[in-house]
Amino acid sequence: MISKQAMSSNEQERLLCYNGEVLVFQLCKRKFADTGAAKTPILHVRRMVFDKGTRVFAQKSTGFFCMEEENSHFKIICCSCVSDLRTGLSLPHVMIQSEKDNVFNYFLLLLHSTNKFEKRLSFKLGYELKDSLRVLNGPLILWRHVKAVFCISSKTGTVVSVPVNFSSVVWAGEIGNLGIVLLGCTQRPSKSDCAIWNTKFCVYSLDHQEILPDTYVIPHAYSSVVTCVHVCATELVNNQLRMSLIALTQKNQLISFHNGTPESVCQLPFGDPCTVQLMDSSGEDSLFIVSFRSSDACAVWKKNFQIATKWEKIFSVLIDDFIGAGTEQVLLLWKSFLDSDCLTSFKITDLVSINYSSDALDCSEDILIEDIEKNSPHSLVIPALERRLKIGLASVQDLQQHLLLKEKVISKSCKALINLVQGKTDITSSTEEEYLVPLCGEKENPVHTFDEKISDDLKDSEHLIEKMWYRVMDDSLVVGVKTTSSLQLSMNDVTLSLLLDQACDSSFLLKCQNRVIKLSTGSLPASPSMPYEVGSEAKRIKLTLHSKEEKSFVCQQPSKKDCVQIITAVTSLPPLLALNNFCCIVLLQIRERKNGNHSENHSVPCGRLFLSLEDISRGKYLVTFPKNESVENMEDFFVLLAALHKFCFQITSSGHTLTSMRTWLLEYMQCEVIKEFPEMWFCKRPGSFYGTLFNWKQRTLCEGILIVYCRNQTVLFQCLHYLIRVLPVNCFFKKLKLGSEDFLIDHLALTLEKELVTLTSSLFSALAEVESNFVQQYEASKNKSSVIVASLSDREEKIHPYRKELQREKQQITLGMNLKVSGALYREITLKVAEVQLKSDLAVQKLASLKL
Repeated sequence: MISKQAMSSNEQERLLCYNGEVLVFQLCKRKFADTGAAKTPILHVRRMVFDKGTRVFAQKSTGFFCMEEENSHFKIICCSCVSDLRTGLSLPHVMIQSEKDNVFNYFLLLLHSTNKFEKRLSFKLGYELKDSLRVLNGPLILWRHVKAVFCISSKTGTVVSVPVNFSSVVWAGEIGNLGIVLLGCTQRPSKSDCAIWNTKFCVYSLDHQEILPDTYVIPHAYSSVVTCVHVCATELVNNQLRMSLIALTQKNQLISFHNGTPESVCQLPFGDPCTVQLMDSSGEDSLFIVSFRSSDACAVWKKNFQIATKWEKIFSVLIDDFIGAGTEQVLLLWKSFLDSDCLTSFKITDLVSINYSSDALDCSEDILIEDIEKNSPHSLVIPALERRLKIGLASVQDLQQHLLLKEKVISKSCKALINLVQGKTDITSSTEEEYLVPLCGEKENPVHTFDEKISDDLKDSEHLIEKMWYRVMDDSLVVGVKTTSSLQLSMNDVTLSLLLDQACDSSFLLKCQNRVIKLSTGSLPASPSMPYEVGSEAKRIKLTLHSKEEKSFVCQQPSKKDCVQIITAVTSLPPLLALNNFCCIVLLQIRERKNGNHSENHSVPCGRLFLSLEDISRGKYLVTFPKNESVENMEDFFVLLAALHKFCFQITSSGHTLTSMRTWLLEYMQCEVIKEFPEMWFCKRPGSFYGTLFNWKQRTLCEGILIVYCRNQTVLFQCLHYLIRVLPVNCFFKKLKLGSEDFLIDHLALTLEKELVTLTSSLFSALAEVESNFVQQYEASKNKSSVIVASLSDREEKIHPYRKELQREKQQITLGMNLKVSGALYREITLKVAEVQLKSDLAVQKLASLKL
């Protein structure tokens, strides 16, 4: 937040927080010794960092920028942190104004991590900009003048006007795929004295140049009283923009709106509020920090909308993680700050457990010690490690249950197969039958008769199968079955089989390659998202050029969408065409999981397909995509997903964001988004590229997963060749394996079993050696005691048995407490366990890379 700045006649100062640092910008004029009266305007910047040990702000580094014009009057208009379009990183920006002969020059300076300034944008105006100036991502500068809104961006470099006559702009920011969005009020001319009914809210997208529906934003009755808005969340539902926001009013109220409905109201303690910010504290509840033009501020609890505290006569209010605790705090600066070169009068607090102040009487030593302990690295790391340990234990238990289940299946199946070969009658209980694997083609129970007993949920196939279709693509026959959304399946639970139905008594099972395709439907690729300047979770991890951590992607977790589920089977077509005419039975085999480790297998008939060489010669069932037209036949689209070769890549960039991926898809590959499935891109570039599919999943700002569906590897290499041209130089690719998940799970289970057997056998070897040493030591001590007994007198012989028993028990206790193994055996055990654990770790790594 940039609050009110203090200025003097020769020097102007502005404050800005960035990655836990406080940036102090000072604009002044300095004399040079050799030029006498000549003065050169200089912009200084100081990076101040809070030291918890000394409880003061220390200067980390400095930088400066010399202005070119000497006879102009300079002043700092504003400063903020916005993202740079070239790299996607959020960096500090400073807006400078110079005035000469009633001509106002404006230029925007970007501050790099090396404290070097870069002139990012400049323009001239015949009037002076007032408080309506805003700097947005890009950077893009937005202001209002004489009932008109103007803007200039780094892309165009020219001043353009917005075609909507806003009487005021209460919020401007970036929303997902809508780009920069303006929320303001428009006023219609009216002869009535009541102006409130002539004012209404308007939502306008600068990128799309269209007015958006405002039904679920703010009621129009509030348009004449709302002065400032803080957007918390946005969502597009059926082309309707829905917002959750906080608004300040002229009635000195803080109002919470959700989808156009007011929910909570708080009466503020001071008058004329100007800005509101969200502070993510360390507790369960967050805070809204409201600043007033009277140099006052207050904090409001987000949960109950009650006043938490208030502060008076403050110089500036900043919100960031100043002490490195992983959560945000508010920094309050008082006006005595002007009398010194450093931040001397301040207070840092989150109103829960963190409380630092420049006043020594304001904090006791006990509280400070507790704060340090609560915010130490150990207190932050231990909860995360505990959660990882619980997740790891749950995964191990699942693997153990899965391993036991597979052992039972293998054992029962082998027993049934042996009895079948030997001609014995297999007597299997009903509870054991569910572990057996059904063998296709048995005469006693042919798969195409569909006489199996199925559960109530699977009795009516019409409730499971919505549609069955088939297409021919190149040398492949692709059969697809669309299931209902209520049937949740995976590759481990479902098989789509093709039975060649001929005139003879038996049916032949065709060799097929199965694939389960799940795609989310929606009107736009973006789901509920947070604007760029909000998002408290993203503020917890700071992103710099030299940081190893990456900022969380601005989009939150997508809301639950409708999912289309397709099961496909691909088989070779030329052998079937030798029959001229053929018919296939399509059979869906489902493995239904019951309670515990039990499961049942069911077969659901999907229909029959008839195909002949004459049909294919006439072009029937062939996959075709007309040029320069949208993909309307979704069955053809699913054929591409099933038949094309699939390649998966992980793309990572350490210093730049991957914003150029959209440029590559739209401009280089000439892709269009499939309307029904916005996550998929269809390539319409002429030549061998046509029909290639892309799926881009951006996990973070600097990392994403690219899935390519193409005809062959030559097309893949050409696509990657064009992609490398667009991406930054320091990007690197990692090809992710798309192997069988079942195979990797089985391999992991086998390695874990070997690890357990190795560890058990090693422990038995160690116990055997310890037991052998114990027996030898005990026998030696026993022989020694027998020699001593022979020399005792008759009187001592009477009491000696009791002493002997007591001494024997003491020796056993002593030997039992000193059980050790030899060094050679210990090294052998350690080496065996390390080797088998290495194989297990490699299996886990392969399985993890598959599920990325």
